[in-house]
Amino acid sequence: MLKVFLVEDSSPVRLRLAALIKPIAEANVVGEAEDTDSALTGIANSGADLVIVDLRLAGSDGLELVSHLSHGTRKVITIVLTNYSTQAFRAASFAAGADYFFDKTSEFDLARDTIAHIARARSDNIIE
Repeated sequence: MLKVFLVEDSSPVRLRLAALIKPIAEANVVGEAEDTDSALTGIANSGADLVIVDLRLAGSDGLELVSHLSHGTRKVITIVLTNYSTQAFRAASFAAGADYFFDKTSEFDLARDTIAHIARARSDNIIE
């Protein structure tokens, strides 16, 4: 089971993300946060395998969280899902260590499909 953690400052968006992930049999949302500090604690406590991060968080910056996760001792797949989708934000996200980047306004389904693919591949032991 792929453990997914949601980091988003908007409760309606977190609900939408959870609803998109729920039908994926091989994935489960294990926690949510709206700021970096709560996210780091929740990710560590839940053992999350994949984190979905918005670049704008409550009182903090999503890039800081992405960078922290990419330098951690345990590999966590990081997906940036944001309205800030210019090339500069995309490049900054990948430079910080993001594995994937999606535009919240037009790529929600693509993000879900990517999560489903990762979950199935992990379930089939194709990726660690």
